[in-house]
Amino acid sequence: MTRLSLRMRLRDAVDAPDAPDEPDAPDAPDARDAPDAPDAPDGQSTEDAQAVSPADEDPLPPDPADGAGTTTPRPWLRHTLTALVCTALLLTGSGFLYAAHGLRSDPSAENRALTDAEATTKVAGDVGNALARIFSYTPEGLAATERSADAVLAGKAARQYAELIDRIREDITQQGVTLSTQPVRTGVLELDGDQARLLVFLDQISRRGTDRPTSVAAQLTVTARWERDQWRIVDIRAR
Repeated sequence: MTRLSLRMRLRDAVDAPDAPDEPDAPDAPDARDAPDAPDAPDGQSTEDAQAVSPADEDPLPPDPADGAGTTTPRPWLRHTLTALVCTALLLTGSGFLYAAHGLRSDPSAENRALTDAEATTKVAGDVGNALARIFSYTPEGLAATERSADAVLAGKAARQYAELIDRIREDITQQGVTLSTQPVRTGVLELDGDQARLLVFLDQISRRGTDRPTSVAAQLTVTARWERDQWRIVDIRAR
């Protein structure tokens, strides 16, 4: 290269305008000045804890004092509930009335043996005493026994007893047969108005002449009817 060319290059370099200065780059933030990240819960990484947003958390229930979460019943709902309650009360009242009518119309309710203790005791006592009188006799007292039978027996029972005495009358007088009867238990099965049906258990002791006495148990179904201010036996059936 010639000296002339070198001088020209040097002159161009000196005369060229200065290039603008580039702005200084901002200083990088110091890691020590950054805010501390919140601690992650146990068993969860920091990245996972930061990924949970507040929207993912369960909202708190509304405070009743603030009026939030309460619903005012609508007018038509109140009317409907009132109508349902009234209907239920009416149906319940009808059920009680029906049950009461059923109790009154039940045949068992007409059976005074279940409800009238005084009348039940009266008919049981009268029938038990009557059976003890007509089924207790001796050869000397047979006539008195028959008079008692006329006072406490009626209808079919009176005819049954007369036939029985006619069959055993000769044995009673000739062989000296005696009979003693005691009612052990008398139960009133039905008591309706002036009619009663009873179940009677009897203990009977019979003796023939000088023989040893014999004990016999008897069970009778008796029908009695209220006549002339007393209970009279109208039917007797051995069980």
